[in-house]
Amino acid sequence: MSLLCLAPLLLVQAAPAPEECKANLPEKPAAAAAAAKPFYDQRADARAAMDAALADAAQSGRSAVLVFGADWCHDSVALAQVLTSDAFKVEFGKGYSVTFIDVGVPQTGKGRNIDLLARFKVKELKGAPAMFVVGPDGKQRNKSKDALSWRNAESRGPAATLEWFRKLKP
Repeated sequence: MSLLCLAPLLLVQAAPAPEECKANLPEKPAAAAAAAKPFYDQRADARAAMDAALADAAQSGRSAVLVFGADWCHDSVALAQVLTSDAFKVEFGKGYSVTFIDVGVPQTGKGRNIDLLARFKVKELKGAPAMFVVGPDGKQRNKSKDALSWRNAESRGPAATLEWFRKLKP
């Protein structure tokens, strides 16, 4: 690589990178985020997705992780990024399957799929995300209070989220 190409990478030069060097620059985070597929599909049949996840858990012996969130919510996205990461898949992929369910904006009265939370004895969702883990036996593995406590998922960070799963019985 020429010195001219290295300069933009080292932030030594304030001018834009020459065209022949742009291929060596890292992708802009905003462009990567814009190209990313949403985690919480607003058009999905959430009831069918949840029923399928629970049926798969019973059949496969894996626990179902049901995440109720929204792509507009930074905590929901942060949690989804951890649950779809290679680190999660390598360590927990054999024991858990993950399903994302869009909840809209429940705190403003524009929620979606909130009725599905009745299965967990939850009447209202004040914020997102909420994460319920259901074992192959159909029993909830985490308490509802814990499930509703993920509204700080981003500040918990990936390491704490992975540690939470290490302590949970699948």
